[in-house]
Amino acid sequence: MVKNVPAWIDKVPRPSPEFPRTFIAVDADLSTWEGIKPYLDELNRRFLPDRASLVKWIQDFAELGDAVHEEGSRLYIGMTCFTQDEEKQKAYLNFVETVEPAMAPVIDELNKKAIAHPDARTLPKEEYGMWLLALRVSVELFTDSNIPLHTEISKLAQSYQKICGDMTVEWDGETKTLSQLSPFLQASDRGIREKAWMKLAERRSKDRQKLDDLFDELFVLRNQVARNLGLKDFVEYSFKANHRTDYTSKDCFEFHDSVEKAVVPQFRRALDYRKEKLGLSALRPWDLGCDPLGRPPLKPFKEAARLVDGVGKIFSRMDPELHGFYKTMTDKGLMDLENRIGKAPGGYQCSLAEVRLPFIFMNAVGMNEDVFTLLHESGHAFHLFYTRGMSLGFNRGAPMEFSEVASMAMERLGSRYLDEFYTDEERKRAIQTEDEEVFRLLPWVATVDAFQHWLYTHPGHTQAERKAVWLGLDQRFGSNLDWSGLEEFRASSWHRQLHIFEVPFYYIEYGIAQLGALQVWLKSLKDEKSALADYKRGLSLGGTRGLRELFEGGGLKFDMREAAIRPLVEKVKEEWEAAVGKGSKDGAHG
Repeated sequence: MVKNVPAWIDKVPRPSPEFPRTFIAVDADLSTWEGIKPYLDELNRRFLPDRASLVKWIQDFAELGDAVHEEGSRLYIGMTCFTQDEEKQKAYLNFVETVEPAMAPVIDELNKKAIAHPDARTLPKEEYGMWLLALRVSVELFTDSNIPLHTEISKLAQSYQKICGDMTVEWDGETKTLSQLSPFLQASDRGIREKAWMKLAERRSKDRQKLDDLFDELFVLRNQVARNLGLKDFVEYSFKANHRTDYTSKDCFEFHDSVEKAVVPQFRRALDYRKEKLGLSALRPWDLGCDPLGRPPLKPFKEAARLVDGVGKIFSRMDPELHGFYKTMTDKGLMDLENRIGKAPGGYQCSLAEVRLPFIFMNAVGMNEDVFTLLHESGHAFHLFYTRGMSLGFNRGAPMEFSEVASMAMERLGSRYLDEFYTDEERKRAIQTEDEEVFRLLPWVATVDAFQHWLYTHPGHTQAERKAVWLGLDQRFGSNLDWSGLEEFRASSWHRQLHIFEVPFYYIEYGIAQLGALQVWLKSLKDEKSALADYKRGLSLGGTRGLRELFEGGGLKFDMREAAIRPLVEKVKEEWEAAVGKGSKDGAHG
């Protein structure tokens, strides 16, 4: 019997009958370089005498790209779902170490062939314009000397997943993952919260030096990548690689300042309310997850099946088309939701590029946050469904700043239907928590982005200097907590943010997207159908437009300044204050 083969593998065959292959053989082995190389060689040799032959060549190039991308995605899903399965770990590493490096120089040649063709400039801009622009950037950022560096970076990023996935603690005689301990942070009993927080912190602390050293290795490699291209630093490389043409580091710094002025005070006011209701002289890190009125934690579900069913009912009430997309995922089993030992942390939506379907991964343990995580990842999945018909794989994506609008907006839109899980009072508590998450997220985004800007503009920094800068930023943007006696844990709290290790500079996107999502939410308060129509229209553009145009296509404004941020946060504050007032009254009357 083959080990750890999920049911969805059989339900989602390749190639897809909906999108049949016309270039690659049905039985091609795309997990090896030997299986892929003949197709790349043929594309490289093919004579393209006219525009028609160029278009057919692009279609074949795209078909190969989708198929190989999906091969990597399936291996990544297997690796993260089963971190203790050595075969899956080796299969993913083999792909990273042998296939991707071998493909890189040939892909560069094919990119050059595409943009150099005399008929390339005559192709319809709406379909090919952003793709050709991306190819030019890829060519600009390619050099043979970086191939082994990117391979090593991918391997080190996988080791972060394994380190975190293997973290467990003993709790009342049972071995639990760190995610499984999270519900105890919401306990009404402060002693239980403190015990759980300390268990988590101490377990992470055991790998503190290992993670610091791992980041140092990644840091050196990333800086070398930038130097090999003659760029100023890894910041410049990241902005180019992430196609950030609509904003600069200066705009990011303005965002930091705006968040400090418009959001941090409200974040701290919410914490002061919490401290007052808990009757504490000072808040400690284990006081953030519990209900401030002493009510038991929200428990929306016990089993993942209940989570899947409840979120499905939310989409059924919200919009039949969205519910249809969601049902496709559940029917095909394209979700791995429950937390378990030997599973990587976090959550993601992964695109299966050839069959053009999404896969959702998360670590549900029966908490309120799990409901919002599934809403969030479903928003990403809907983005893919709205672009399935686009033949060019590049166009089925979008800049991450807009992709996250798809997911974050779905959290806000879905909160209206939380009575699928909660009583009216519980629903208001959940919305209050979601509002507080806005107050928390924007400062956290500013902290992480400012930290990464500092890291990569100070290439000679030490671990001690890094720690000091993180603490300074946490003081600037963070909560007004009492960390006495816990300073070392605070100084290494950035280790929990996997993006810093795995996808550097992919974090400001969450801040930009939150501003877009709040705009969608505000529009929905006046007219939900109209807001959904705009949301769908924006998603349907895929990656065929630049970032600002995508925002405009969804009826949104792209603006990172304080004047744009403050009114959005004020509206969230109004909702939060209404929930707090109602919650206080309910709590007082028991």
